[in-house]
Amino acid sequence: MIATAVSALALAGCVGLPAPTATESAAPSPSPTPSARAGSAEQGEEMSIPDIVRSVQPSVVTIFTDGGLGSGVVYHEDGLILTNEHVVRGNTGVEVAFADGRRVDGTVTATDPITDLALVQAEREDLPAAEFASSLPVIGELAVVIGSPLGFENTATSGIVSGLHREIPGSASSSQSLVDLIQTDAAISPGNSGGAVVNGRGQIIGISEAYIPPSAGAVALGFAIPSPTATEVAEELIEDGTADHAFMGLVPGAITPQIAEQLSLSDTTGAIVLSVSNGGPAAAAGIRPGDVVTAIEGEDIGSPEDLLAALRQQDPGDRVGVDVRRGDEEQTLDVTLTDRPAA
Repeated sequence: MIATAVSALALAGCVGLPAPTATESAAPSPSPTPSARAGSAEQGEEMSIPDIVRSVQPSVVTIFTDGGLGSGVVYHEDGLILTNEHVVRGNTGVEVAFADGRRVDGTVTATDPITDLALVQAEREDLPAAEFASSLPVIGELAVVIGSPLGFENTATSGIVSGLHREIPGSASSSQSLVDLIQTDAAISPGNSGGAVVNGRGQIIGISEAYIPPSAGAVALGFAIPSPTATEVAEELIEDGTADHAFMGLVPGAITPQIAEQLSLSDTTGAIVLSVSNGGPAAAAGIRPGDVVTAIEGEDIGSPEDLLAALRQQDPGDRVGVDVRRGDEEQTLDVTLTDRPAA
């Protein structure tokens, strides 16, 4: 299990278990690429859970790395696999196991740590590409999770979509990927990361990302990267190996009661600016360390995670109004976002 800095949260990523033998099943048949199929079943009929599993399981793979295993989804019929960046982190070569029992070598071709997504090129063609939903699901609709939890390949669990636009409290200090997520009560466990969350029409609505374990007092709290985000990033990675992200040039922090008392703040809502990048957009707009960001484009910011989620909705080059509280004064500063600099 790969844990974040938030002790109550775990990424549902690679698990260091011996690789079990893949389950035998019927060989997958060729299928159109996501771009050809996207949206074709938006108004399609609901399927039973067994039918959903039979339809989507051939498009879900297990990815073996030096450090353990995770899951992935066939994105193109030519062997391109979409998974989580933390599943393949530190690896250039992996092994990919398919639902029909075949295993082939794979190469990590592109990664994006900001959204925790990655592409793997498997040495196999004529695969059934999964169909990705082009819009967000509805709270309460069916969610079926397919992947390899704890190394048990081709595992399916079911539940509902429990929430949208979720941010994991306290995650901003360690990861920028745990914002604007789908929440589900379908069981997600270590090894599910990179696998599929599927709706009743057999469309991928999310890529499994993280869960809060029972040891933290949680019952069925899992999270997934929404399909629109996953496909947008995947297409950018295919184009040039990188994904664009709006950059404000500041480091946000949580306002603790101690910080609120020290700065004479009336409450702990907002994101305090810990630092600004020299010459960055925030500095150019006049934002300073110690300022408290309370809104972006009129949307309230209650935490650092809210700030990161708001930036996720913007593009490089956008000019946004940022509400800032500095002492007893409040002002709105115009910030022109840029593309995130290379690390």
